[in-house]
Amino acid sequence: MKIQERTGAGQGRSAAPAQASVGDRLPTPPRERKPALAALAVLLILVGALGATMLVLQAGDRIEVVKVTQEIPAGGKVTDGNVTSVMVAEDAAINYVKWNQLSALKSLKAKSTIYKDTVVMGQMFSEEVGATQGKTLVGVSLKAGQFPADIKVGDTVAAYRVTEGGSGSGGNSSASATGGNSLIVDNAVVSTVPAASGDELVGSTNSSYTLAVDNDDAGALAQAAANNEVVLVLVPSSN
Repeated sequence: MKIQERTGAGQGRSAAPAQASVGDRLPTPPRERKPALAALAVLLILVGALGATMLVLQAGDRIEVVKVTQEIPAGGKVTDGNVTSVMVAEDAAINYVKWNQLSALKSLKAKSTIYKDTVVMGQMFSEEVGATQGKTLVGVSLKAGQFPADIKVGDTVAAYRVTEGGSGSGGNSSASATGGNSLIVDNAVVSTVPAASGDELVGSTNSSYTLAVDNDDAGALAQAAANNEVVLVLVPSSN
């Protein structure tokens, strides 16, 4: 009887395992809320979305304008061969020349040299080109044979003084001139030419040209022109 009681007591203890009391659990720290960080995150998201929207809008608000592909000298004109179109962001503060204004632009002259890859602005051109700083405009009246037949506005020419067989002959003065020939100016820019058909000069007797030359060369060129002693030679373009 005693053996059975002990066994039963042992079985009762194993069937009901001891449980830890509530007071033995570790306390859990309360979760800290940070509303300022949450608000900052939301603000950053909104700013990023706004910036992306502005970029998309600006990318879509573009216009087609004129860009120079070959250098245009002072007094030169725009042609189909020296410009192309390019897309730029529209800006009311910049006086771009739009591509659909190209026909009107061709009738104007460059005020100064416009270099390759320049986006054209309206203020770069005008109907008449005056003397720029350091340059003087000199008019010359030439007979046939005293100038190449294909001179255009913007071309660079050299002017020679011809004192023997080069005045009043009406022939090819540059070929017949001897003796007193001398270079007056080597880099005069043609500012105006006689009546032209398109871009090509219609050669004629007593053709009047205007040349832009350095101030130091203006006097000698004007004197030679008054004596009908000027012969022009076309200088090949660097392009």
